Amino acid sequence: MRRTHTHPYGSTTVENWASILPLVLLVIAFIFLVVRPARARQREFQGLQSQLEPGQRVMLASGIFGEIVTIGDETLELEIAAGTVITVNRHAVSRVVPDGTATDPETGTEL
Repeated sequence: MRRTHTHPYGSTTVENWASILPLVLLVIAFIFLVVRPARARQREFQGLQSQLEPGQRVMLASGIFGEIVTIGDETLELEIAAGTVITVNRHAVSRVVPDGTATDPETGTEL
């Protein structure tokens, strides 16, 4: 016969750990599946923001393509057509278009 020490409330130590283990596993899974990827995306976004400079062709989160004219602390001016300059929030930039051509991110075709 196996002896276990019981707590004042009647449950054994092994049973307490067994009931807490699923919760611990859920917390660990949450950290690896949600928190770490979110931090990686945040670091990537901050890297993109720090590398912005005038003359680069960028795509905004809304899908508008343009060339950066000037950059401020919170905003930047974007030339979207010849002589048409708009002011947008700096965080609206979702990616830099590397070769100066606008391409559809899903199909890869030139716009």
